[in-house]
Amino acid sequence: MEYRLLGGDGPRVSAVCLGTMTFGEQNTEAEGHAQLDCAIERGVNFIDTAEMYAIPARAETSGASETIVGNWLARRPRESVVLATKAAGPARGLGWIRGGPLALDRANLRAAVEGSLRRLRTEYIDLYQLHWPERNQPLFGQWQYDPGKERECTPIRAQLEALAELLEEGKIRHVGLSNEHPWGVMQFAQLAKESGLPRMVSTQNAYNLLNRVFEYGLAEVCHRERVGLLAYSPLAFGHLSGKYLDDPAAPGRVAAFPGFGQRYAKPGVRPAVEAYAALARRHGLTPTQLALSFVYHRWFVASTIIGATTLAQLEENLAAWAVRPSADLLEEIDAIHQCNANPAP
Repeated sequence: MEYRLLGGDGPRVSAVCLGTMTFGEQNTEAEGHAQLDCAIERGVNFIDTAEMYAIPARAETSGASETIVGNWLARRPRESVVLATKAAGPARGLGWIRGGPLALDRANLRAAVEGSLRRLRTEYIDLYQLHWPERNQPLFGQWQYDPGKERECTPIRAQLEALAELLEEGKIRHVGLSNEHPWGVMQFAQLAKESGLPRMVSTQNAYNLLNRVFEYGLAEVCHRERVGLLAYSPLAFGHLSGKYLDDPAAPGRVAAFPGFGQRYAKPGVRPAVEAYAALARRHGLTPTQLALSFVYHRWFVASTIIGATTLAQLEENLAAWAVRPSADLLEEIDAIHQCNANPAP
């Protein structure tokens, strides 16, 4: 396993991060703890969760993932783990979280941090992330910006000032973004420089063979501003494992939660998955190995967030770190991408 300083001066994190969004919904607490133990044994020191998890989000399981991680963390040396969590933004219909949530303002960010600290049973959070922008943005499968949907929102400077207070108090140690766009990353970076406010060390965005939108604008922005990419959904909700090609009802979130993950229901997804699965087999790889190794070893990926519902899946995902795509394989991947560009942005 490799370790990197996130964003150049953030925490030292493993190149593979264990995501926990299934804990409390698809995975019991015992299963979640077994996954955490397995990941740590194989060199992972980076754990990601969020106040809104488990996923799909609902009131009954809100905060369950953090609670499960917190109960596990309580029996380990705290300094041995880099713990990341996220504050939910408004405009997602999550009325059970902080009564809205209403905004990413000072009061809401403080309440969100305090709630996460209680559930995680810790005195500090290593990486605290804004789960998605408060402002109007196309997110989670939407793909067109619509200025007609503009709304009042907390200024970015005010968000940074609220985070600065929490940093000064020692409740959080580093800050990051999630599901951000180039304009947002640049605004956060510029305001941090101009006003001596906290610098965002990372952004957690979807990145996989079906969604390489990050490469178009964010790759340059993040490189120049020293913002590390935490790539999530490297297997595209399991589609890139190839399991849904032969059996659309194969076990997984797609079958378990109809209507969830609509970006992967778009018409270009299946032919792209078929092409990548065939390419993997020609090179003696499984589709999972191809998809994960591609993301793991991109120059701009600081750490890749993987998730699983079984230990067998987790073992396969971790083992894929050892697969290094050759130059010829990368050329063939790009050739497929040219004909099947971003079917699930």
